[in-house]
Amino acid sequence: DVLLEYRWKDMLVQDYGMTEERAVQIGKSMFDDPLWSGLDLGNPLEETICRYEKKYPEYAKEIRWFLTHGEYMHVARPAVWKMVKKLKQDGYGIYLLSNYSEGLFKKHTEYADFMQDIDGMVVSYMVNKAKPDRAIYQALCDKYNLKPEECLFFDDRAENVEGAVKFGMDSIQVVSQKQLLTELEKL
Repeated sequence: DVLLEYRWKDMLVQDYGMTEERAVQIGKSMFDDPLWSGLDLGNPLEETICRYEKKYPEYAKEIRWFLTHGEYMHVARPAVWKMVKKLKQDGYGIYLLSNYSEGLFKKHTEYADFMQDIDGMVVSYMVNKAKPDRAIYQALCDKYNLKPEECLFFDDRAENVEGAVKFGMDSIQVVSQKQLLTELEKL
């Protein structure tokens, strides 16, 4: 929820047509399971879907639909993207560090304007490491010759912000788009 917003519950309720209660149950089962983070580490989608179906047979149909329709999940944040472009024009280096499965990353960034303004990226599926593991922050710094103490890291998850701080990066937890835009404006 930094460069994109995620509407996973609306996707299950509005697009698939289930009750909100069932959507929350399925979401909790999917996202709290290590299989989800395995996708971010590069595990194959079809294999993961089969494992979910075996583990949660009562949700098998819905989980398969959800995991094969990721194009409905994300919402653009054009105001944030515009600010990223301005920061780039002002001389800031812009680097993407994200936990993402390969398929969803490609679907969600295919038409994302901010991709034109980044100087580099490390995505979890590329390095088989995920935030808050120190190794993924190190991979970004090594790949682009960055010094942690010269970086400012934004993330919506507290554990990822803490991981960045332990690695030596100044960090800000994003709690809303409005707060993020305020922080970016300060730069």
